[in-house]
Amino acid sequence: MNDINAAKRLKESAYARAEGEKILKVKRAEAEAESMYLSGVGVARQRKAIMLGLKDSIVDFSHSVSGASAKDVMDLLILNQYFDTLQQVGQGGGKVVFLTDNKDFTTSIMQANAGH
Repeated sequence: MNDINAAKRLKESAYARAEGEKILKVKRAEAEAESMYLSGVGVARQRKAIMLGLKDSIVDFSHSVSGASAKDVMDLLILNQYFDTLQQVGQGGGKVVFLTDNKDFTTSIMQANAGH
């Protein structure tokens, strides 16, 4: 009889332990989902702030410089971003992959990673 009671208690204990692990996994997943959501909200707010800042800069610049249109300012910003990118590429530490025009990008990337 004692063995039956002990087996019953072990079964109940194992069930309770499994339920506890299940709750922990669910809570971890919920926390991770919330973290990812909040990260997305933060990125969206950052991009909105950047766009509002660009808008203000464009308006201020076009009012300050006579004859400058919003397109001229955007062209200047794009050119500036282009030069910043070239500077970062020139500093090294990265990989440059030249893709061929045969539309087989996968093969080109695999060859680049292999060092060909």
